Amino acid sequence: MVTPESIQLNIAQNMATEHLTVVGDGRHFEAVVVSDAFAGKSRVQRHQLVYQTLGERMREEIHALSMKTYTPQEWLDRK
Repeated sequence: MVTPESIQLNIAQNMATEHLTVVGDGRHFEAVVVSDAFAGKSRVQRHQLVYQTLGERMREEIHALSMKTYTPQEWLDRK
């Protein structure tokens, strides 16, 4: 079974993040990812970067992953 912790670990191992949380029920997950890698990227490009960190898991194991992606400055501005 896929866990929020396993998804969080995959993302953290493959992408530099300043903040990262993943919650979910085993089928549907929601991630908040803050990374400098998102600077100058569209929302679709940001999601693609996160999907790349998960590789084949997105096709085979993870049913649904919604994301909120921010640059560090966007993250600070929203607080």
